[in-house]
Amino acid sequence: MKMSSIDMRDAFIGELYGRARLDKNIIFMSNEYGAPSLDQFRDDLPGQFVNAAISEQNLISTAAGMAMGGKRVYVYSIASFITLRCLEQIKIDLCCMRVPVTIIGVGSCYAYSVDGPTHHATEDISLMRAMANMQIYSPADSNATASLVDVSLNSSDPMYIRLDKGKHPLLYEKNYDVSPGYSVFGDGEDICIVATGTMVHRAIEIGAELRKHSVGTRIIDMYRLKPVSPGNILQAIGRPKKVFTIEEHTIHGGLGSIIAEIMMDANLTIPFRRFAISDDLLYAYGERANLQRCRMLDVDSVVKSILEGEFFRRGVQNVV
Repeated sequence: MKMSSIDMRDAFIGELYGRARLDKNIIFMSNEYGAPSLDQFRDDLPGQFVNAAISEQNLISTAAGMAMGGKRVYVYSIASFITLRCLEQIKIDLCCMRVPVTIIGVGSCYAYSVDGPTHHATEDISLMRAMANMQIYSPADSNATASLVDVSLNSSDPMYIRLDKGKHPLLYEKNYDVSPGYSVFGDGEDICIVATGTMVHRAIEIGAELRKHSVGTRIIDMYRLKPVSPGNILQAIGRPKKVFTIEEHTIHGGLGSIIAEIMMDANLTIPFRRFAISDDLLYAYGERANLQRCRMLDVDSVVKSILEGEFFRRGVQNVV
């Protein structure tokens, strides 16, 4: 796969910049958090850029007011700050009022690994999906991220887009149609692995290793986490022998919970397991690769668990 030449956040901001040059109602707001692509936005469109300083609660409330006045507002910050610090404002000012403000959270999961729990966004899916009227997107590459600009501009509801840091391999072509909410890689019938965000790349690596052991694998990139279409997701999962989810997020209320709810509501009794972060391992410092390895989210740990564990050999249901 080809490596992206730009960060996911720069792909989004660059695409939005092109729209903002033609539409003065597009407003971009930040809390002193920058990006290379944001420099051009701020310099060329100073009347459409607002630096609200380090005041996330005020940032959300101000964005809500501007949106009620007819502006298309984008709020940009580190994912943990723009969700946890101002959850009440998101609930009341955005979700309760059903205001179409788009929140761009950068640094999902353990992206800011060595900065510790203050900067880790490992509970954001759980929190945001509990908010009524909130849409949630978690793309895996910069092309899918850029495609979300049009989705956000056409939305009448608040939206949360969670982005990883850095450059990642490209899974999609430019202008990829993200309207289905998910994509399927591979057609293996033995197991299905559902992932979101950049953990999709990890799932693809796991699938490649499993195929070496003659385990047919299907990967689902679930880039829209809310709303979901249960029927479409069930069709994508199919009837494999096992279903797994993998996410760099707390095990409570994240992707694994979404898939478990869909399967349970449909009485789908395929054995199922979640690879996620348990409570006792959630808060930590360290390099990201080491954090993932200690939580069994690396390729070797997951492959070993699938191939050698009681779950795979006996086929018993083992929801962790």
